[in-house]
Amino acid sequence: MTATAIKPVTLEEFLELSDTKPASEFIDGQIIQKPMPQGEHSQLQIEICEIVNQVAKPQKIAKAFPELRCVFGGRAIVPDIAVFRWERIPKLASGRIANRFEIYPDWAIEILSPDQSYKQVLGKLLHCAKFGTEIGWLIDAEDENILVVDSDRRVIELKDSDLLPVLSGIDLELTVQKVFGLLSL
Repeated sequence: MTATAIKPVTLEEFLELSDTKPASEFIDGQIIQKPMPQGEHSQLQIEICEIVNQVAKPQKIAKAFPELRCVFGGRAIVPDIAVFRWERIPKLASGRIANRFEIYPDWAIEILSPDQSYKQVLGKLLHCAKFGTEIGWLIDAEDENILVVDSDRRVIELKDSDLLPVLSGIDLELTVQKVFGLLSL
């Protein structure tokens, strides 16, 4: 992640800027562009979204969104996967989904890219938990472990056959091994 802010900006000024590809985030007064996703990152992102949506979407429990900007707590972050409980998904008066999500995700998932700072990505998950996110995952494909951040901002490391906690109400059993098994074609 690279900071691209030349002068300090406000969150409001940041939100007026054109979107970038890959997405940029606003954290502690700085604009930080996320790295371009690579193969493992993209594979995990799409597979996990599909798994969560297959279980949670038909029953209108929750929905997983890839690369969705969430604005809350003075920051604008773009988790690799943001899962929202069905009743919390912002909607327009017409019933259509809103474009702006000015709330925290219920479950935030980050997939560490080779050139990302572990501390910075973990900091995003801790920020989410501070503002109400129930569960966060930090997936490290290189070390094949997943750090889990709970709503009390406790961090635990899970590996191998450890069962991963998921958003309450979603009937889904995933182990760390199963998640990394998604990388095989």
